[in-house]
Amino acid sequence: MTTTPGGSRTVFREQMDEVRGEIVHLAGLVAEAIPRATAALLDADLDAARKLVDGDDVLDVLTLQIEEHCYHLLALQSPMASDLRAVITALRLASEIERCGDLAVNIAKAARRLYGVELESKLRGIIERMSRSAVRLFRLSVDAYADGDAGRAAALDDLDDELDDLHRAFIAAIFESHHSSGVDLRVGVQLALIGRFYERLGDHAVNIGERVQYMVTGWLPEHAGAARAVARGEVEAHAEETIHLDDFGGSNRSANGSGSGPD
Repeated sequence: MTTTPGGSRTVFREQMDEVRGEIVHLAGLVAEAIPRATAALLDADLDAARKLVDGDDVLDVLTLQIEEHCYHLLALQSPMASDLRAVITALRLASEIERCGDLAVNIAKAARRLYGVELESKLRGIIERMSRSAVRLFRLSVDAYADGDAGRAAALDDLDDELDDLHRAFIAAIFESHHSSGVDLRVGVQLALIGRFYERLGDHAVNIGERVQYMVTGWLPEHAGAARAVARGEVEAHAEETIHLDDFGGSNRSANGSGSGPD
C-alpha cells in the first residue's frame, strides 16, 4: 500500500475524490454544451450561440481550479505509483475536457458565420448524428474515468470508428451539395471545419480513454510504440556492428591472402 509523506493515504484519497468530482462536473458542463452548440447551429440561434461562447470562461476557470488542486496534491502529498498516476491523469483529463469545451464553442461560432444559410436536409441530418455520436463517446470516456473502468476505456477507440465514418460521409455530402446545389465555397469550408470539430471531439474522448487505461494499469499505447523503437534501434545497432566486424575480418583476410603462398 502506497504511503504519502506529509499526509495519510486516507487524506489523499479524499482529496482525489474531490478532484474526480470536479472533473466530472466540468465534463458534465461540456457534455451539455455540445448538443446546445449543435442546436444553435441548426436553428440559427444567435443568442444561444453567444451564451455558449460567453460560458467558455466558466470552463476555463474550472479547469484552472482542477490544475491547482492537482499541483497542491503533488506538492504536499508526494504521491507515488498508482496515486501519482491518478494525479497525472486528472491533470491530462482537465486539459482534454477543456479542449472539448473549446470545440463546442467553435461550433457555436460557426453558427454565427453561417447565419442565414439554409442547409440541405442531408447535411443537417449528418450534423445531428455526428453530435449524438460525439456526446456518446465523450460521456462514455468520462464514465470510464469515474468508474476506473479500463475495459470500457479501451473500447472507445473502436467506438470512434462510427464518428469517423460520419465525418467522411459529411465531407462527401458537402462536395455533393456543392456540385448539385452550388453551395458557396465559403459555406463549404465552414461546414468542413464543423465536421472536423465533431471528429476531434471523438479523438479527445479516445485520448481520455487512453489516460484512464494508464491510470488503472500503468500502460499507454505509446509504450508499445516506444518498445518497437527501442527494438528497431537494437536491431540496427547489431546490424551495424556486424558490418564493422565483417569489414575488419575482410581486411585481415585480404592482408593474410597477399602474404600467403610460396615465394
